[in-house]
Amino acid sequence: MLRGGERVLVAVSGGPDSVALLDVLREVGPGLGLELVVAHVHHGLRPAADGDAAFVQSLSARWGLACHVERVTVRRAPPWEGPEAEARRARQAALRARAHAVGAQRIATGHTADDQAETVLMRLLQGAGPRGLGGIAPVRDVLIRPLIDLRRAEVLAHLAERGLDFVEDETNRDRRMLRNRLRHDALPALGALAGGDVAESLCRAAAACRALVADLERRAEDALDRLARPGPAGLVLDAGAVARLPEGLGVEVLLLAARRLGEPGPQRGAVHQALARALRDPAPRRPTRLGRLAVERSGARLRVGPRALPALLPAALPVPGRVALPAAAAVLQTRCFPRDPDYAPPRHPGAAAFDADRLAAPLVVRPRRAGERFAPFGGAGRRRLKSVLIDAGVPRWDRPRLPLVEAGGEVVWIPGVRRGRAAPVTPETRRILEVTVSPL
Repeated sequence: MLRGGERVLVAVSGGPDSVALLDVLREVGPGLGLELVVAHVHHGLRPAADGDAAFVQSLSARWGLACHVERVTVRRAPPWEGPEAEARRARQAALRARAHAVGAQRIATGHTADDQAETVLMRLLQGAGPRGLGGIAPVRDVLIRPLIDLRRAEVLAHLAERGLDFVEDETNRDRRMLRNRLRHDALPALGALAGGDVAESLCRAAAACRALVADLERRAEDALDRLARPGPAGLVLDAGAVARLPEGLGVEVLLLAARRLGEPGPQRGAVHQALARALRDPAPRRPTRLGRLAVERSGARLRVGPRALPALLPAALPVPGRVALPAAAAVLQTRCFPRDPDYAPPRHPGAAAFDADRLAAPLVVRPRRAGERFAPFGGAGRRRLKSVLIDAGVPRWDRPRLPLVEAGGEVVWIPGVRRGRAAPVTPETRRILEVTVSPL
């Protein structure tokens, strides 16, 4: 949790756990070279909230510590979560912002083993998977929980021995809240039925789940590094290779891809089920939403990326010259030159050559239009452009942003895919117009 020399922001509510945490860190701080800063989050939800803030400020002043009172607004929570979840989000956002402002490398909170047991039981009742049943992580990025292995009774004994006061949150006795019903009713009843300490058993189970999830995340990291290709549409993966992974690992790879793209939020079971469906055949046509991201499958490819991709705008293609297309992450370049007798038209898909004198002007780069048709070079007739792109394996999300080169109102080249029938280079050709595409 601490290597020594850190500045630590200590979250202190004024309750017994956080007061004990501050006392312990203050005691070990000099030996570890710690610099402590206190933060109290004022939710404004209880009449006694002002008194709690004053208590924490007084305690911090007595111990010579800087104290910041963070006032937050708790918004109305979704009905499936309740006000506690929204208050937790607001509290963590305030603590992270204050840690950044004061340059703290760690945020310490006073969670105990009893909090852990209550969390695990609550998530078990909600049908959580291994990640949810892992409960409260002792260390998660900048967050540390130094008291997570201690029981609440041990904390109270420490405070009594040290003669330390604390404030009581009266809402902790409100049985309308699920956590309080579990704390005061369910856990004691389960302990009586089992004839043992249920809290310790739940904490051991949580540790086992965290170890399982850590192993799954390591395997997912390896798989994602091996299978993902970054691009303008996000992270694109081989759908078949991901589908062949064990289902839980395949879903974890997609969640990890979303986290790498900045969508770190926890995902509920319904999202896991939707991602599992995306890995099966036939895959759903509608994308699965992951916050501001989407997961969608097209042919042999699977994409995790922004739900809305940038639009390709029409642009004139000068001859000679170049045009950058940020939406397609590509650059088109043209050059015109006399034909050499030994000239051979390029055969790779990144370039196309035309008879410059037979190609209609002007040249334009544009996205495809609904229902349009295309006459491919060497083909017997005109085909639906959509069918050409599908046959070429162009994913659904790339088709609206694939640049088309148009001459005189006709598509003459689909860069990287296929040349059109117009203006072929023949023995009679005197001037060559060559167009190439390259990454931006």
